[in-house]
Amino acid sequence: MKDLSLSVHHVTRVEGHANITVDVRKGEISELKLEIVESPRFFEAMLRGRSWEDVAHITSRICGICAVGHTTASLRATEVALDLVPSAQTVLLRKLIIDGETMQSHLLHVYFLVAPDLLGVGSVIPLAATHPEVVKRALRLKKLANDICGVVGGRAVHPISMVVGGFTRIPMAPELEGLRQRLVEAMPDLEATAELIKALPLPRLENPTEYLALKNQAEYAFYDGDIASTDGDITPVKDYRQKIRETVVEHSTTKHVSGNRQSLMVGALARFNNNHEQLHPLAKKVARELGLRSPCHNSFMISVAQVVETVHAAEDAIMAIDELLGRGLKDEPIKVPVKAGSGVGAVEVPRGTLYHEYSYDSKGLITDSNLIIPTGQNMANIEFDLRAILPQILDKPKEEIAHTLEMVVRAYDPCISCSTHLLDVRFV
Repeated sequence: MKDLSLSVHHVTRVEGHANITVDVRKGEISELKLEIVESPRFFEAMLRGRSWEDVAHITSRICGICAVGHTTASLRATEVALDLVPSAQTVLLRKLIIDGETMQSHLLHVYFLVAPDLLGVGSVIPLAATHPEVVKRALRLKKLANDICGVVGGRAVHPISMVVGGFTRIPMAPELEGLRQRLVEAMPDLEATAELIKALPLPRLENPTEYLALKNQAEYAFYDGDIASTDGDITPVKDYRQKIRETVVEHSTTKHVSGNRQSLMVGALARFNNNHEQLHPLAKKVARELGLRSPCHNSFMISVAQVVETVHAAEDAIMAIDELLGRGLKDEPIKVPVKAGSGVGAVEVPRGTLYHEYSYDSKGLITDSNLIIPTGQNMANIEFDLRAILPQILDKPKEEIAHTLEMVVRAYDPCISCSTHLLDVRFV
């Protein structure tokens, strides 16, 4: 029976800083921890006393990768609190920029963080020499996704034109027409991306859990819906606290989350398992070709689900642009009725379901807030997967064990800096 002591400082090719600590005695796991060592960032405390006009621009800084998602969740929470219903044009533009961010993030993860593992190199840098066409394709697609966010949001990161009730600037028709043409022209690159991930050897890790995602009968949900579980229950977003239970753990500045079970998963694979029938046609075809079937319990297939969602987002962006151009773009006056109120906004960001909850006083100033980040929701399940795969690889060399455990963490595409969230802030 094998003994093993292992410490990985730090897990590489993830956003933020995390360690893995393992202790095995006589073949039994006595300790396994995914340690999050970053300091809490106190965004909830920062929001206290801030005006409704400022909140979305502040919370977008939680994450440069998911800035659109944080902005959108924030705007939706504020609009619910103030009883403000955005226009159809505003909703379409928000969906379009979410498509852009989904493509941005998934492409970054698949090409730059996962592919090096599967191609046997330490980072994307050697790929530029050995597989230049792969790197150039990744950069072309990433540039297109950046430009979608830039046209709609005013810049590629931390959008400035998205505000409560609408947009300060509406894209011009020629800008959207140009994006549409580039999206059509990008389809061969997206199909080549699917071929790449199909050719790469993904490890197997069959470890069923509870999968949560927003669900909307009208579409593959990113912008709006109820909280759906593969265990069969549906929860309204306003009641998310009844579904999402947070627990402080000693070894992490990120809280662990549970639902019906001791852990749960959110993100691309969770969305696929809940909503796969609502994918657009080409995305469905790609899923079939890549062997992605629901329910899928292999966490290493998250990157495959991300490729499928990237294709879906490109199709969805074309459809959103067509509808916007068909309706005719127009400037819309924004009137915000400032009053006391509370609201929850939830959207699907690349890594999973993001929740923002705010309470405002009669002057429109924040009195209380709660933010639940997707990576925080996944953290307990990552440890669950680490415990599941470790017995399968104990006979391997120590370096290979460490590398495989890192791959499990990387599979989730964690955004660790966003998820540090320790204090229960009470405003008085």
